[in-house]
Amino acid sequence: MEKSVIIKQEVINSLLSYAQIYHPKEGILLLRGKTSKTEINITGTVIPPLATHSYSFSSFPFYMLPIDSSIVGVAHSHPSGAKQPSIEDLNNFYGRLMVIMAYPYKTGEDIAIFDRAGKPVKFNVT
Repeated sequence: MEKSVIIKQEVINSLLSYAQIYHPKEGILLLRGKTSKTEINITGTVIPPLATHSYSFSSFPFYMLPIDSSIVGVAHSHPSGAKQPSIEDLNNFYGRLMVIMAYPYKTGEDIAIFDRAGKPVKFNVT
């Protein structure tokens, strides 16, 4: 059974704003939310400790993260405009979901969500 994904409009706005601020470098954020048997509800974002922002990648040291069961995934921007995860993205997957914000970072259409296998996940905005 596939879980439905719900994301707040405020979170989308936050993701797009963060990506705009770091452009043309990649930005990276952690996704905070709640998971149940039937859905994943993304309710906020967290800046990871010691995040690195570069023109071709963004990352953070996983070992620096506190134990926090509310982290449901990671979000990062693609200044190139590509809304597909790279092999490196999939190899550094953290949590249950990956959100990619693609340039020009204007609307929810510039956001894509993926599962651990790199398959697109449909989501609802509340």
